[in-house]
Amino acid sequence: MRKLVLIVVVALMLGACTRSTKPSDPLVTIETSPDKEFKLLIDSNPTTGYHWEIVGELDKSVVEFVSKDYKADAPQTVGSGGVEIWVFKAVAAGETTITLGYYPPSNVATKPDRTESFTVQVK
Repeated sequence: MRKLVLIVVVALMLGACTRSTKPSDPLVTIETSPDKEFKLLIDSNPTTGYHWEIVGELDKSVVEFVSKDYKADAPQTVGSGGVEIWVFKAVAAGETTITLGYYPPSNVATKPDRTESFTVQVK
């Protein structure tokens, strides 16, 4: 009985250590409808000073930016990462690309170290 309890406790602890949110796949087209919100989840670690920003202009006739948030991985430790949750709203039918850039900590304009592009189809 003790072994069973120990196994359950260890399993619960390991489950708490895993990420509950999975990053969005840039290879999968996001399909949505007008007036619907959708989310892009992307790996992030703001404790390093790096941050995500929209690269270029959004096609505001198709989508608009709503908000962004950050969810740290559990357990939260110094230097551990998480995901940024970007929320957009579909405005009207069409197809567009949303590109996010991962920028290093800097006080001067710089290029992103990495970019991720997501195709969005609004039907």
